[in-house]
Amino acid sequence: MNGLFGLFNYWVVIVLMMTGFYIVISRDNLIKKVIGLNIFQTSVFLLYISIGKLDGGTAPIVKEGLESYSNPLPSVLILTAIVVGVATTSVALALIVRIREAFGTVEEDEIIKIAGTE
Repeated sequence: MNGLFGLFNYWVVIVLMMTGFYIVISRDNLIKKVIGLNIFQTSVFLLYISIGKLDGGTAPIVKEGLESYSNPLPSVLILTAIVVGVATTSVALALIVRIREAFGTVEEDEIIKIAGTE
């Protein structure tokens, strides 16, 4: 039983990933799709941060008496990914605003009917 709870963070990652994926494929509202993508992206962040943590590891600061350090690379990469994620979310929301102005709706099926590409 201890082994199952020892992997709790991975279970959280799986639940968040599947929740975000479900929102993206099941909703027609474009804003809800962006929210689903952000939930999915957050789960990937948590996964990479979990991989970088070492049991008993400390921050990578060299000090006498410390022998195991956690890997700082995943945390650094996630900081970059967060910035990219915020930028892509803002671009997606800006595009949704323009779509709303052009079609009068943010529902995907209604946009397809209006555009005549059905």
